[in-house]
Amino acid sequence: MKKNILEYKGYYAMIEVDFETRRLRGKIEGINDFVDFESERLEDIEQEFHNAVDDYLEFCKSVGKEPDKEYKGTFNIRIHPSLHKEMARIAIENGESLNAVVENAIQAYVKA
Repeated sequence: MKKNILEYKGYYAMIEVDFETRRLRGKIEGINDFVDFESERLEDIEQEFHNAVDDYLEFCKSVGKEPDKEYKGTFNIRIHPSLHKEMARIAIENGESLNAVVENAIQAYVKA
């Protein structure tokens, strides 16, 4: 995993440097809500991330909203039609769903 990625309570954030303002910035990735944070000091950025996650969870609780969960396991992709056709053919040959073929391909890619 990249060293500029933080994880806390199942949420992730990638830390970036804003050279113009000389600040570190991040936002919670993989959710529909926008939650960001920043710090002037490297030593403080992880705590700012934790605070942002905790504040987000508390805010959701206070307004009766279910917090977004990262990476629910559902996403849409766009691929070339010929690749789509070939994967559908493989699915039929193997007696699997197209979804199963895509999941197997992704698992093989991630393991490599």
